[in-house]
Amino acid sequence: MENRILGRTGLEVGRLGMAASYGVPARAVELAFERGVNYLYWGSFRRGPFGQALRNLRPQRDRMVLVLESYSRVAALMKPSVEIALHRLGFEYADILLLGLWNRQPPPRILDASRRLRERGLIRNIAISTHHRPLVSTLSSDSDIGIMHVRYNAVHTGAEREVFPLLAANRQRPGLVAFTATSWRQLLDPKRVPPSERVPTATDCYRFVLSNPAVDVCMTGPANEAHVGEALRALELGPMGLEELAWMRRVGDFIHK
Repeated sequence: MENRILGRTGLEVGRLGMAASYGVPARAVELAFERGVNYLYWGSFRRGPFGQALRNLRPQRDRMVLVLESYSRVAALMKPSVEIALHRLGFEYADILLLGLWNRQPPPRILDASRRLRERGLIRNIAISTHHRPLVSTLSSDSDIGIMHVRYNAVHTGAEREVFPLLAANRQRPGLVAFTATSWRQLLDPKRVPPSERVPTATDCYRFVLSNPAVDVCMTGPANEAHVGEALRALELGPMGLEELAWMRRVGDFIHK
C-alpha cells in the first residue's frame, strides 16, 4: 500500500499509524518505522519504551510524523503538556496536536490555544478526534483543522455514509485517520462471531479499513512484537477483495445487531 499525502497538511504518511498506549516495545516500533509506519502517536499514555523508540529514531526526524494528544478542556494546560512531552523526547516540535474526543465543536479557547502553540512553533498541524460523525462536516471546512480522527471498522460503518462522501467532494479536505479497527477487539472474539463465519484477525481488520480509499491512515495499538507483525502483514497483503469485504461485513453486521 503506497504512502498518502495527509489531506491539506501536505505530510507524507504510511498507511498504518501506531499508538503508544498499549506498551509496544521500542524495538518493535523501530522495526515498524523501517517498514514505513511513520505516523507515531505518543498520546494518552506516554509509555517509556515508545518514547525511547522516538528518541532512537530522532536522526530520521524528517521522515517521522509525531502526534501528541491533549484531552484537556482547560486551555491553559495545553502548552505545558506539549512542552513536557517535547522535552522528554528531545524534540523541538510535534507535527500534529490531536485534540482528543470532542463530540461537539471545540470552544474558541481550545482552538485559540492550539493556534498559539502553532504560532510558537511547538506544533505544526491541528487534528481533532470524534465519535460524533456529523461534527466532521462542520470542522472539515475550517482550514485550521488539518486532520480528523474518526471511528471506522466492520462493526461501525456509518462513516461510509456520513463522512467519506463529504470529504471526497472536498479538494482541500483534512486528512482522515481511522481508529478502533478491531472495534475494541470485538471482531477478534470468537464468542461474538457467528459460528458459520471465520473469526477475523487483527490483520483482517486493518485491511478492511485500508480497503476504503477515503482512509489515509489506520491506527494500530500493538502491545508486543507479534501485534506489530500482524499490522505489517496487512501492508503486505494489501486491500481486500470483494469476497473478503463481504465476509467482514457479515461479521460486523452480526456483532452490531
